[in-house]
Amino acid sequence: MKRGRDAAELERVYAEHLDAVYAFFAYSVDAATAEDLAAATFVRVIRAWKRYDASKAGERTWILSIARNLLTDHYRRGKHRQAVSLDEHAGLLDVVAVDDGDWEQRTLDQAELRSWLAVLGEREREVVALRYAGDLSAEEIATLLGLSAANVHQIVSRTLRKLREANR
Repeated sequence: MKRGRDAAELERVYAEHLDAVYAFFAYSVDAATAEDLAAATFVRVIRAWKRYDASKAGERTWILSIARNLLTDHYRRGKHRQAVSLDEHAGLLDVVAVDDGDWEQRTLDQAELRSWLAVLGEREREVVALRYAGDLSAEEIATLLGLSAANVHQIVSRTLRKLREANR
């Protein structure tokens, strides 16, 4: 009977966090690789579920730390491509707007944002991916990356400013 509850709980966790995990990977790798890494993340989540401690981190933070480790391993193996995929990034598309001179804001399309993200450093891209794709708070990102929340806010702010100015 307990086994059924664990399975139901894991199904809930998968349903609630899959989109964020996929979106996190899609900031750095192509769609097919993002799907593979997201699947591998949840394999690890299932294997480690009994060790999850809610007093140390929220579910999404814990799951994205697993995803981040997988992405690091992926880079170390040298199998990544240089392209940035934005198939699932409406959140960041809505945040980054530019001034067209007539005081109206416009939202960037995916092709524009893809070219902008390509100029970011790995750390900037990772923080922005965790914030907008992973939907983590600055405090959760700080815990995950070993930074202060103020530093995370500063990185996000500077990165968004850099993205806004990139195409002026």
